[in-house]
Amino acid sequence: MPTAAEPSRRLRATKTTKVPKITRSYLFFLVTFVILVTFVAAAVGSLQSDYPIAAVPASAVTLTDKFWAPKLETNRRVTIPHILQENETTGRVDNFRKAARQMPGAYSGRRFNDTDIYKVIEAASLSLKAHPDPALDKKVDDLVALIAASQEPDGYLFPARTIDPKNPAPGVGPERWVYENGSHELYNCGHLYEAATAHFLSTGKRTLLDVAIKNADLVAATFGPKGRHAVPGHEVIEVGLVKLYRVTGTRAYLDTAKSFIDQRGTPHADMLDYPAGPFAMYNERAYKQDQAPFVEQTRAVGHAVRAVYLYMGAADIAALTDAPGYQASLDRLWADMTSKRMYLTGGIGARGTTESFGEDYELPNQRAYTETCAAVGNVLWGHRMFLLHGEARYLDVLEQVLYNGYLSGVSLSGDRFFYQNPLESAGRTQR
Repeated sequence: MPTAAEPSRRLRATKTTKVPKITRSYLFFLVTFVILVTFVAAAVGSLQSDYPIAAVPASAVTLTDKFWAPKLETNRRVTIPHILQENETTGRVDNFRKAARQMPGAYSGRRFNDTDIYKVIEAASLSLKAHPDPALDKKVDDLVALIAASQEPDGYLFPARTIDPKNPAPGVGPERWVYENGSHELYNCGHLYEAATAHFLSTGKRTLLDVAIKNADLVAATFGPKGRHAVPGHEVIEVGLVKLYRVTGTRAYLDTAKSFIDQRGTPHADMLDYPAGPFAMYNERAYKQDQAPFVEQTRAVGHAVRAVYLYMGAADIAALTDAPGYQASLDRLWADMTSKRMYLTGGIGARGTTESFGEDYELPNQRAYTETCAAVGNVLWGHRMFLLHGEARYLDVLEQVLYNGYLSGVSLSGDRFFYQNPLESAGRTQR
């Protein structure tokens, strides 16, 4: 691994394969590419001094180099329009139309597909901040209006249930908030909050922020320190709630984010309520980092994307609150992941069947899963660790991932992607 005295460099691939167009529903998670490269400085972090080191707001930075600047332009001109179109052609936008009673039909696709709408709004909003574009602004406004029309009166927003509450989409519980192990109900909320804060900070419009606040008020009243005890099976709501807290100052959002983390490894309402069969993995507590209280965790385990999202949220809580044990646990988990579970490329997640970490030093080349989404989370967690500690080694890993395990996920054209990034390929062209 490179040191501060020996900066990491982009590795040269030994083999190349033709990069396919998006073919699987969850691959739209790659819209985070736009967010990460364009705003790795974490624009929302500039609003409040919470970390010992304050991030430079992205609006204060202009890139004019020959490597990143062209990629940002490709993101703006190709990637964002491409994903907006894919969301239409795959029925993701129609799900919101159905929830708003603007068209008939059942929910289409996976229960977490709604987040692809939120992610592209986040990406587009950040792009609009740097490059005003009336046509793109109008598309975002239209999506935001559709999301608002899909929201139930009390703030609940989950088309996978709202379209037909008596027959929700596969994997969704028979009633609200009962299958948090794997329903992605709270996961979707988290990406909504991230999109809403980015949209507000970039455009000054409250349209999506008001939707997010209404939803977050419901979540905080339902869960929170004194509410229903549950652990989000797929973390990210913790990060989203912190972003909402920074924008609104509503303490309940910060407290709810912390309570989701503090409940890990303890008895809670959703421990065994998820059905068996194809979703049985969601009842494995280690799979969702629920095997022990967070402050006692020593190994990076389970689903790699979920893990680094949890660690991102925990870093935010450590910076913003008096959270004994959080920073020590983050330090242990970072040391474990980077020394035993991270590839030369900075990729994480050795096992493709469960998209998860393996055992100590289990790092197969051809079977490596090393999901692009996990690389994104790895960079964002590393950024937070630097803001906490101010040590160059965190930026060394950030750079190692950014130039290798992350960039391999998107083509130079900006409209073709890899979901997994094995270090050795047998010429496969499908993700």
